[in-house]
Amino acid sequence: MRARTLSRWLLGALAGFAAAAGSSEAIAQEQDALALNRFHPAPAGDRMFGVQSPFVAGEMTPHMMLLLDYAHNPLVLRREADSSDIGSVVGNQLFLHANATFALWNRIAVNLDLPIALAQSGDSPTPTGTAEIFTSPDSAQLGDLRIGLRLRLLGDYFDPFQLAIGGYLWVPTGNSDPGSYVSDGSIRGLPQLIAGGRGDKFVWSAAVGPEIRGSQTYATVEQGTSIQGGAGFGVLLGEQRHLQVGIEASIGTVLGDPSRRNTNAELLLGGRYRIAGPIEIGLGVGPGLTSGIGTPDFRGVAMIAYSPEQKKPEPPPPDRDKDTIIDAKDACPDTPGLANADPKKHGCPPPPDTDKDTIIDELDACPTEPGPANDDPKKHGCPPPPDKDKDGIIDAQDACVDVPGVADAEPKKNGCPPDKDNDGVYDAQDACVDIPGLKTADPATNGCPGDTDGDTIRDDKDACPNEKGKADADPQKNGCPVAVRVTDTEIIILQQVQFDTARSTIRKVSDPLLDEVAAVLQEHPEILKVEVQGHTDNRGGVKYNERLSQDRSNAVMKALVKRGVDAGRMTAKGYGPHQPIADNDSEEGRQKNRRVQFKITEKKPKAPAQ
Repeated sequence: MRARTLSRWLLGALAGFAAAAGSSEAIAQEQDALALNRFHPAPAGDRMFGVQSPFVAGEMTPHMMLLLDYAHNPLVLRREADSSDIGSVVGNQLFLHANATFALWNRIAVNLDLPIALAQSGDSPTPTGTAEIFTSPDSAQLGDLRIGLRLRLLGDYFDPFQLAIGGYLWVPTGNSDPGSYVSDGSIRGLPQLIAGGRGDKFVWSAAVGPEIRGSQTYATVEQGTSIQGGAGFGVLLGEQRHLQVGIEASIGTVLGDPSRRNTNAELLLGGRYRIAGPIEIGLGVGPGLTSGIGTPDFRGVAMIAYSPEQKKPEPPPPDRDKDTIIDAKDACPDTPGLANADPKKHGCPPPPDTDKDTIIDELDACPTEPGPANDDPKKHGCPPPPDKDKDGIIDAQDACVDVPGVADAEPKKNGCPPDKDNDGVYDAQDACVDIPGLKTADPATNGCPGDTDGDTIRDDKDACPNEKGKADADPQKNGCPVAVRVTDTEIIILQQVQFDTARSTIRKVSDPLLDEVAAVLQEHPEILKVEVQGHTDNRGGVKYNERLSQDRSNAVMKALVKRGVDAGRMTAKGYGPHQPIADNDSEEGRQKNRRVQFKITEKKPKAPAQ
């Protein structure tokens, strides 16, 4: 076990005490009070156990947390001569932190942390030949109340980079008697510069600043103002990103006389999980890395917190005409208008005269084209002869009266814009003029063939339009999975599943292949049943090969289930050496016979043609 040894640093002093004592009786000297714990819990609502986050989570939002912090051997004495233990001054220390944060306007956070030492113990060691007394704690103690304040300067909750300033102030509410190890009886502070951020699948924080405290010497080790820093990185897992797994590191050293004796460094590995709504739990463990006072050889933390989840705001309902009446309730969503109790007029401009010909639309037979008054109601407000799109083809002969076009001998196309590929998308808007395609809102793809499998490769260029794949210079491979093809009867793999020799353990090299097979199964719900087949060559006994092939097919099926494939869609069958596809007399043939196949045994029937 890594020593938390004061004696390596202090035994010279203890030897001096022994010499000074000589044969006369030494006067016992108790050690000064010491705030031993070097773990500072982050405010409730933050994303790390011990590193502040820059963002302030909430407009007027409370966050509350209970956190247990256990340290093993944060203060131990050893002899310098033979490194034998004298004893633990503090062998065990368990704190309960009652922690609360109030977030204001997503900008300012106020935090209180009250530590209570629930359990402390030690050996009260007495080094031979010295008057030094190291009294160990043996009872629960109230620690120093910590007050925190933070101001966010830059970035929002979901931004990858955020910046804040903040800090802590400890008020000496704890017992500062020698041997309590929860307070040194004085005010101390820690201003910090805090950075961090969040992406879709990660979160990080880092903080640095000076811990300002009075100078004191504990058994010849200088304690006082120090530089403190910490950093943490977490990976966010799950569809809702409710599980966070990560690592944190902290380090601090006294500025006046830095050395191993007063340098603290720790690692903490842990996870947090939002179990329901605002309730979050967490657990972390880690080692100490140095021998500084207060650094344990092991630390564990556990927490439960009330912390409302931060979610991306929903976009406002659409209002295309910007008249403050949302499109869902706007009878004229593309024309700015006024509120009206009549749903058919709500959001429409009164009185409407679309063509500005001084004849209101209600009386205008041609409300979108300016025209003169006429005693015939069917012609009132209409221009003679009508050519609404001004393309030189009168409306009576214009197949596309609202869109300027060209003359055509075919009546159904006369007056319509040209459409060479007859896909219903006019050439002027068609990004693929010569290839029939689909109408889309994107000018770059409008009129082009679709992308059935969603792999960004158009169907007309995709050699595997029903399976997601990657671009490839070979037209026969373009858009296809690297190692998987789908036929009517089989999911064909172009690589073999690799197993450890004579075992059913799948090698890591086959993970990408199985990822592709799982993806294909999920992309083809019409494939109802697949038989995962295992085959071997003819070397070895038949029963052995049958059992090995069954074990391997079971292993592959289990691997696909782990990748999200419903186990009910698969069966595993080992055929041993009974279905060779090559000559077993050669190594090349035997290698081909050692294989896994995915036979499609049941599919949804195709819908009848309309």
